[in-house]
Amino acid sequence: MPKLTINGLEVEVEAGTSILQAAEQLGIEIPRFCYHDKLTVPANCRMCLVEVEGGPPKPAASCAMACGDGMVVQTESEMVKKARKGVMEMLLINHPLDCPICDQGGECDLQDQAVAYGFDRSRFEENKRAMPDKELGPLVKTIMTRCINCTRCVRFAEEIAGTPVLGQFHRGEDAEIGTFIEQLVETELSGNLIDICPVGALTSKPYAFGARSWELKKTESIDVHDAVGSNIRVDSRGREVMRVLPRLHEDVNEEWISDRTRFSYDGLNKARLDRPYIRNEDSGKLEEASWDEALAFIAEKTKGVKGENIAALAGDLCDLESMVALKDLMEGLGSPNMDCRIDGGRFDASVRRGYIFGSGIAGIEEADAILLVGTNPRMEATMVNARIRKAWLEKRIPIALIGEAADLTYPYEHVGAGPDDLVKLAKDYAKKVKAEKPMIIAGAGVFAREDGEAIHAALYEAAEQLGCVKEGWNGFNVLHNAASRVGALDIGFVPQSGGKGFHDIIAGTKDGSVEVLYLLGADEFDAKEAIGWQSFVVYQGHHGDHGAQRADVILPGSAYTEKDGTYVNTEGRAQLGKKAVAPPGQAREDWKIIRAISERLGHVLPYDTLIQLRERIKTDWPHIADIDVLRASHWESFGVKGKFLSEPFRSPVTHYYLTNAICRASETMAACTESFVTEESKVLEAAE
Repeated sequence: MPKLTINGLEVEVEAGTSILQAAEQLGIEIPRFCYHDKLTVPANCRMCLVEVEGGPPKPAASCAMACGDGMVVQTESEMVKKARKGVMEMLLINHPLDCPICDQGGECDLQDQAVAYGFDRSRFEENKRAMPDKELGPLVKTIMTRCINCTRCVRFAEEIAGTPVLGQFHRGEDAEIGTFIEQLVETELSGNLIDICPVGALTSKPYAFGARSWELKKTESIDVHDAVGSNIRVDSRGREVMRVLPRLHEDVNEEWISDRTRFSYDGLNKARLDRPYIRNEDSGKLEEASWDEALAFIAEKTKGVKGENIAALAGDLCDLESMVALKDLMEGLGSPNMDCRIDGGRFDASVRRGYIFGSGIAGIEEADAILLVGTNPRMEATMVNARIRKAWLEKRIPIALIGEAADLTYPYEHVGAGPDDLVKLAKDYAKKVKAEKPMIIAGAGVFAREDGEAIHAALYEAAEQLGCVKEGWNGFNVLHNAASRVGALDIGFVPQSGGKGFHDIIAGTKDGSVEVLYLLGADEFDAKEAIGWQSFVVYQGHHGDHGAQRADVILPGSAYTEKDGTYVNTEGRAQLGKKAVAPPGQAREDWKIIRAISERLGHVLPYDTLIQLRERIKTDWPHIADIDVLRASHWESFGVKGKFLSEPFRSPVTHYYLTNAICRASETMAACTESFVTEESKVLEAAE
């Protein structure tokens, strides 16, 4: 391991470490534009110049020069300062004076470094170069005259997103970034181009001219648009969410987030439920009501109904606290009928190791062979797909897929379509790839069919035959696509002894065996068509979506940005979401609504505050109380052996930009669907 001295401080680093990285270990700042921790090193901005004593009589690019034993480096010498000022002066030759109107203002690397390392005046009088803006779609706004050709966006699109549509062409003063043919940047990660652009060349189109960074309240929270649990920062002004940005969490989402996470926030203010409603029994129309009237109406309709005739369903965006409160209420009423698997999933929920992403998302990088079963991770969990691409890019590991063929941004072998192929493949795949750390990633869609429990058992057998679980390695993973799912399974929000599951509950609303149905944010199925009109339906949620259309009583709840809540991601990692803004109108936090109902029904829940509720969770499920910790789960057999259907596996996500109530209310997501999905369909139809 080489030892070197930087600014008089000695440091020992691993072989291959660059001078820039070594300086960071010492807390020494070296300016840079093109260098990024997660991207390859182009060394083309030359802002990171340093002086290496004993070397050539010129400054060296610290991002591209590896540390050598005995090196003596100066980062603040007169040569370095003069070189940096010259580089900055060259970068600003053609950069326009757009700071007063630029959305990057206040958080711009070019601004900061021009002040810290540049000249205090300009010597150029020539006309500045102008570049035409590029149309990249409804998400990313381009002002290419500001571009300094750092190529971060080019490298991100190729290396991280796996969609190399951007490039740098021409030379000298004519050099520019763009698409070689006019096309949109069709990747679910395109919003990250905004974050990595060190100037204002790429900015957010929905956020354009909306606010300045210093006038926003910043709240650290958790994303709920999939089961990854990406760490995010919610920026708000008043009670309006202005933008959503990623937070660094190396084990979950690194420093990226998906476009659905970043841009669907405008749906939080559209089609919102802000007051209770009661359906008029004569006209059949929903009419406004007070909270007291709505709660009294629920108590009246529920009075005298036996527990076995009451049921509850929890949706995909629910926080853990509200589901615990609803489960306690159902048990207080004597009802065993509850389910969180409103996608119709059938699998063994008694073994935790059988329904979580056991290796952890970061564990994907350790795998030396991956088998995808019935999943399209690019649509179901974009950040998981990016991690798989990262593992393939670094080690060129073999990847196989059983299910629908799809563009996954990395090469794979399509080895089958259904459960029979899974059984056949498991017998010889491990020998074929000679893997020491094989991994199975099964999508939630493989269970949303009548033979789901049999497939669950087959996945256990396949994991055993492939050697996916052994000493020091957990390679069996279930990839959920609902933020609430693992938490609900952990607390047992599934049919209790003798209780009905999702399919039986829906059937019970038609045959009369379910007289009262409580929908907690259950918008992921067509409730109006599915639920019979014999049942009394209470819907609690934040959008007037599928569930509200069938409700007899509507109780306005809070969206994920409007409440403090716990969410357990697909790995089984509990994380805390924080309240960023107040809910609209008369909407209330979900667990408080359920607590109020329990009083009216005569089964008062034993907690009055969020702290008391979380203490109750800690008592019964201590593993959930360990925030941001992955607990090991015992590996044992799961599933029920049985016959398979001949149907191939299908991905449960058919409309990436319209997967939940928030997205369906978002104008930005609708624009994405029109630009990316609809246009792509037109091209395919024309080709056929």
